[in-house]
Amino acid sequence: MSEKGHEDWFATWFDSPYYHTLYKHRNCDEAELFINKLVAFLKPAPGARFLDLACGKGRHSVFLNKKGFDVTGVDLSPESIKHAAAHENERLHFYVHDMRKLFRTNYFDYIVNLFTSFGYFEKERDELATIQSVAKGLKPDGIFVLDFFNAAKVVKNLKAEDAITVEGITFRIRKRMENGFIIKQIDFSDKGKDFHFEEKVKVLSLPDFEKYFAGSGLKILHLWGNYELGEFDPAASDRLIILAKKINTAA
Repeated sequence: MSEKGHEDWFATWFDSPYYHTLYKHRNCDEAELFINKLVAFLKPAPGARFLDLACGKGRHSVFLNKKGFDVTGVDLSPESIKHAAAHENERLHFYVHDMRKLFRTNYFDYIVNLFTSFGYFEKERDELATIQSVAKGLKPDGIFVLDFFNAAKVVKNLKAEDAITVEGITFRIRKRMENGFIIKQIDFSDKGKDFHFEEKVKVLSLPDFEKYFAGSGLKILHLWGNYELGEFDPAASDRLIILAKKINTAA
């Protein structure tokens, strides 16, 4: 999944327990609010099949399953999937999987990719491969929901340095823009050891997603700017949430 002799940053950072410590503020109440709003809008049939792409520890998957849907969660991190698997039942399953690769063909009614779980790759072909795998995995007329940060607002308000203390660990964070990516350097010490991790997320805007989607047989139907499904404002919204439909079976 990475070039020989090089491991992608997300393969190590997302599999670290410190990733979940730093981002523990991503609370379940927020996830539940979003899922409730989304399900109310989509009105899926009872037992509809969902794929939670890059599911992390599975918080969105669990809420979807509690609402009566058949849910599969996939993520590249074995540690996250190990944690998520504790919630499995006959209609909730988790797998270690690279989202650039096709998981199942013409199988899912809905695929969701939530909380900026996209834009990690150096090569545009990897992003396109992910969207094409999504299209192939959906049934005809299936729905894809992608939740990304609003790049314009994030870039405008980028804070160069910050320090966040969680569970007694002070994470020193430096951010910068470089070659179309927002790069976050994360340094901290714990139990007498120094740690360094990096996050690198591509600055993608609506035209980028429009290109990826159109090239994969997905038609954008709705845009939202927050987890309450408010209207998307390119200058002011916190999120760019895209709802698209599979319009053909050739991707």
